[in-house]
Amino acid sequence: MHGITDLYIFIIAGLLLNITPGSDMLYILSSAFQKGFKSSIIATLGISTGCLFHVFLAVVGLSAILQSSHTAFLVVKYIGAIYLIYLGITMLLNKNKKVNDSPNLKENSLKKVFWNGVFINALNTKVALFFITFLPQFVDVNSDNKSFILLLLGLIFIFFGTIVNILIAFTALKLTVNLSIGQIFARFIKRIVGILFIGFGIKLALEKF
Repeated sequence: MHGITDLYIFIIAGLLLNITPGSDMLYILSSAFQKGFKSSIIATLGISTGCLFHVFLAVVGLSAILQSSHTAFLVVKYIGAIYLIYLGITMLLNKNKKVNDSPNLKENSLKKVFWNGVFINALNTKVALFFITFLPQFVDVNSDNKSFILLLLGLIFIFFGTIVNILIAFTALKLTVNLSIGQIFARFIKRIVGILFIGFGIKLALEKF
């Protein structure tokens, strides 16, 4: 494609990166096991929206400013770390609920699932650094519109990431049902994800870039 170098390599690399477990995938799986497949789709859309936020920042050059400003970087990093820890504690303290895939899920509940997904990615400084280091590798240096190519690459990455995350959530739910341990597994996953979120938050706060 004009302006993009090694598009197929980019897509393959993007797919591999999207199936790598992280806080976003854990959140999507947790939403699936707690509230069903519909909730996992909403969580995925939230995660993807958070990615879109970082793509926009990369395109307009604000991510580079974030990278160059140590103070701004630390502020965003610590807010993101605190938010992950908060989500982890919330998961550990909330009472267990049965998986509910009913279309009558409360709108407020789905909004919360969506916005949690947005904030998980939007406040993740690693995502910002990823987009400003990964995307430019596939932009033709001779392209006349590098900003548009960056945006296009970001949208391609988000598109495949959204599909991958939905498929992973669907597959995980099907496997759980087939093993007839749905509710037990859901409670187990909720606790594990809560602990991992707290761990991710602490690691993010202490990590040096």
